[in-house]
Amino acid sequence: MTRRHQAVTLQQASEESPVLARLTALTRDSSDRLQAIEMLIPAALRPAIQAGPIDGDSWCLLVKSNAAAAKIRQLLPALQAHLRSRGWEINAIRLKVQT
Repeated sequence: MTRRHQAVTLQQASEESPVLARLTALTRDSSDRLQAIEMLIPAALRPAIQAGPIDGDSWCLLVKSNAAAAKIRQLLPALQAHLRSRGWEINAIRLKVQT
């Protein structure tokens, strides 16, 4: 058996593997969600937030501090409503503080 050792790009690998393709799609969807709600988040808080994992109808936002998480918590109902109006089925947005 001969093995070919050829480098492939991440895009090629993700297209050829169902697991990687699903992971890529979830990452893209999470980034799209963050982009959709970015205008609802105060400009000073935007750098403190990153798109996190999607788990069914729940989405996680990664937040850099407890203070930023407290402010974002106040916006969660508006963020969820906006995402639903854009076609995403979302019942919960979780916040995870990155330490």
